[in-house]
Amino acid sequence: MLTAAALTISATGLGACVTSGVYTARVEKAHPAEGHMVPVNGYDVHVIEAGTAGPPVLMIHGASANAREFSWTLAPRLDGDFRVLMADRPGHGYSARPPGSETLAVQAAQMAGVLDALAPGEKAVVVGHSFGGAVALRLALDRPDLVQGLVLLAPVTHDWGNDGHAWYNQYAAAPLVGPVFSQLVPLVGPAQVEAGIGSVFDPAPAPEGYYDKSGIGLLFRPPAFRANARDVRRLDTELAAQSERYGELQMPIVVFSGSKDTVITPKKHVARLKQQVPLELVILPDEGHMPHHAHGADVADTIRRLASGGETR
Repeated sequence: MLTAAALTISATGLGACVTSGVYTARVEKAHPAEGHMVPVNGYDVHVIEAGTAGPPVLMIHGASANAREFSWTLAPRLDGDFRVLMADRPGHGYSARPPGSETLAVQAAQMAGVLDALAPGEKAVVVGHSFGGAVALRLALDRPDLVQGLVLLAPVTHDWGNDGHAWYNQYAAAPLVGPVFSQLVPLVGPAQVEAGIGSVFDPAPAPEGYYDKSGIGLLFRPPAFRANARDVRRLDTELAAQSERYGELQMPIVVFSGSKDTVITPKKHVARLKQQVPLELVILPDEGHMPHHAHGADVADTIRRLASGGETR
């Protein structure tokens, strides 16, 4: 016979599943897949495309985000001259999640497959924001034949001691507790994150309508939230190993870094990368973690320069 506590837990879990199902249906109706599915290694990658002619540019989003991050920011600045490919990372947006997707190797392999399928025989400028910067670097390490140059936006590049993790990622990533915990996220997560968006942009102002325009609500679908948590929890260990290879990089690299970034500490990341490889560092004195918004024109100009074969300054 079930105890009262067991019945309470079961009822809570059932209620959470119903709530998360309703939330998922609502948020996917509001933010449907805008691109198309590209089969890569047996798993679909959702890719939003802009522009039909010109050299390819692959854009890789950060944690808690999806490909829409670029669809209204950088893509409109480039789609007249480039084929802009904005890919959802594994388990994010509408991309499937292969086994091992918490590793940078698998994430980079899925991004490489997008280029192999949509730009065969060509080299792309690869743009990576935050966590996407780590994936872009891994793509350049594992498949340098695909990369014309790297443009990294507030990138995470090195291990940082595994501090600063949000408490909820620990629970969401856990093997047993995670699936249940993630079902509860739609109850409180969206309102809290929407209210706290300003801290990600600080000291720059957050663009009006950012939460909706970037489809941030897609994060709070339980599988996506759990995927994000597992990625973030594994990242420090992944970067400790990956950073030892950065000396292999030969392509031009440009980094945009906000000096007042409160999400990551630039001296723990880009400053260390600069000691290992030649790169062009653009320091933005009054910028936070989202330089491609207020400085989108400069980022787009840099992409054009690297695509045309221009070197770093």
